[in-house]
Amino acid sequence: MSGDPALFEIVWLSLQVSGVALLISTTVGIPIGAALAMSRFTGRRLLIVLLYTGMGFPPVVVGLFVYLMLSHSGPLGSLNSALIPALFTPGAMVVAQSIIAFPLVAGFTMTAVLGVDPGLRLQIQSLGATRWQTALTVLVEARIGVIVAMIAGFGGIISEVGAVMLVGGNVEGSTRVLTTAIVLETRKGDFELAIALGLILIGITFLINIAMLRLQGRTTEI
Repeated sequence: MSGDPALFEIVWLSLQVSGVALLISTTVGIPIGAALAMSRFTGRRLLIVLLYTGMGFPPVVVGLFVYLMLSHSGPLGSLNSALIPALFTPGAMVVAQSIIAFPLVAGFTMTAVLGVDPGLRLQIQSLGATRWQTALTVLVEARIGVIVAMIAGFGGIISEVGAVMLVGGNVEGSTRVLTTAIVLETRKGDFELAIALGLILIGITFLINIAMLRLQGRTTEI
């Protein structure tokens, strides 16, 4: 409430990193989730099992994987490319959070599409719709579930601490986000700032859950 610039910087970076990660994960996850729900092909069941496994995968292990991939001694660390972020940067945190959010978005999207009446798809195809037009129509019909998938993905990464601390390093003014800052300030004994950050994180999570419940309520009504 006093307008601490350090606090606002931490909040802004948290929303920025998680927002970009959510954008990436939804751009990839929604089409893949829809494809798994609407298509039948060899290996589909295995992919679904892997997707469900990813939904419950420990985020800190994801952070370890990204750390090893992006470190100088890792397979990608030696590449000089703008597309390969370095460790202890917001880009590395975005990579980790994108991997964490992807199975959540794809899995919930798949479930939402599977919940659409199969007769709708047959009716659209009988009217001469192409495969892409059919997929788009089904996604529109399942839009409430898709939105819930996005909210679940955002909720899963905005509250993550282990992975982002591994790849981000919790550098002040560079990679410090809400969760890592709470850990640091608590260790330092600065409970005033830690509590402020905790209340902000709780508030953001609360708003996400309220939005999810409202969307689920609308789905039930429909």
